[in-house]
Amino acid sequence: MPLLSADPAAFPAEPPVDLDDLACIAAHDWAAFSALPEMTDHWSRPGWADGARAYYWMLAFPDASALTELALHCQEALSPLGLDPVPARDGLHITLARVGGRDTVTHGRLDVLAQTAARLLPSAFTLRTVPLAGSRGAVRFTVGPWRPLVQLHAALLQAGRAEGITPPKPTAHFRPHLSIAYNNRRRDARPVVDAVASLRSRLAVDVDVAEVQLVELRRDGVTYRWDVLESLPLTAPDFVGQVRQ
Repeated sequence: MPLLSADPAAFPAEPPVDLDDLACIAAHDWAAFSALPEMTDHWSRPGWADGARAYYWMLAFPDASALTELALHCQEALSPLGLDPVPARDGLHITLARVGGRDTVTHGRLDVLAQTAARLLPSAFTLRTVPLAGSRGAVRFTVGPWRPLVQLHAALLQAGRAEGITPPKPTAHFRPHLSIAYNNRRRDARPVVDAVASLRSRLAVDVDVAEVQLVELRRDGVTYRWDVLESLPLTAPDFVGQVRQ
């Protein structure tokens, strides 16, 4: 059975055919983004008004200086478009899975969830940010390989189910990405696609993923901020692998 399946609400709706091949993943992301006729307002999201809060699993990269510099370069080049940039020095992240709202999940349940998740986490791994692409509501780096991210997502959802916390979206519909700017209005996608295309030759950056964060995420105007509740180490890998290009 494939790890991922089609989902009209996801972007891209179809998953790439190879979760380990960076070239395949990048081409798949770009084909979907470059075919968009229109971009939507990222902030027009039910339940996520300014000040909204919820608990999430995520990966954060505050110490990844090469990734920060790459994001800053791309954000500067895209600034004429009037997008809302993600704070590059302390805001870059990969959202993994929603846990729940503050009205449905207590801190006691979060503590137990973290303990259960810690026993299920897979091995640490290395991600590569491959060419810039985008979605209906954001400009974002393609990241890969996808397989370790999908396995991590599945482990976190397994922990949630074990503690009676039902995930709102299954792993089969997960589409990993790393946003650097959010689109803030409906617009013709072509100018954004063309601007992103001019940045796709930038060198890739590798980022080591050695821990996962359980956070209280909040919307603060036109950005996301969070407080880390737990930072759980991934298990030590049996060997150091190389990212497959």
